[in-house]
Amino acid sequence: MEPRFVNTEQSRYEIYLGEELGGYAEYRRGTDHIELTHTEVNERFRGQGVAGELVRRALERAREERMAVLPSCPYVQRWLGENPEYLDLVPGDRREEFGLPGG
Repeated sequence: MEPRFVNTEQSRYEIYLGEELGGYAEYRRGTDHIELTHTEVNERFRGQGVAGELVRRALERAREERMAVLPSCPYVQRWLGENPEYLDLVPGDRREEFGLPGG
């Protein structure tokens, strides 16, 4: 079953597996950036790649919207460190602040 990705009015992205909420990523939106502040996965789905899929889709959405990403969430920071193809979304002059290479 394909996970369903939703952008809610509560300033968070949600991922559903079937009808069940698999997890969410909270964010704050600025005029030219999105700050990912917290990621949470339903305990039932932990260890199954749900958080990574959620973050990947959130970053893809930011790329589509031409928004810079500020990864305040420790999980997003770690994920970006393991997936450098998305580092270009974080402004170069802010990467060190988030513990990311290329600052």
